[in-house]
Amino acid sequence: MSKNALNLSLSSDYSDWLASLKKRIKGARQRALLAVNEEQIRLYHEIGAEIVQRLDSQGWGAKVIDRLSSDLQDEFPDMKGFSSRNLKYMKVFAQICPNLQIGQQSAAQLPWFHIVTILTKVSDPAEREWYAIHPK
Repeated sequence: MSKNALNLSLSSDYSDWLASLKKRIKGARQRALLAVNEEQIRLYHEIGAEIVQRLDSQGWGAKVIDRLSSDLQDEFPDMKGFSSRNLKYMKVFAQICPNLQIGQQSAAQLPWFHIVTILTKVSDPAEREWYAIHPK
């Protein structure tokens, strides 16, 4: 049905109401994306911490990460993020940010790519914190 066919006599506040609904829908979508990102970052941190703990306590070598990567990719073929390289980033993330913080900034509020970039490109903790606070 075209907009012309819907040319109804609407109250004068319809446009304002429509604009309000659009704004609320966009806000809800944005909050949902942020919640998904936060859950992903927390999961990656937990996986990294468990890798660190198991490598330390059980004396496993680096090949375990390759095996874990393969097993996770087999179980979750529709998900990205379980490559050996990414699992190693998770390990580094857990080691450098044991409290899920980059300085005073919650790492859970940052995109994964940004976290990896900060951790792999910046060695100074104060500089890392600056980049976490100023992500652009």
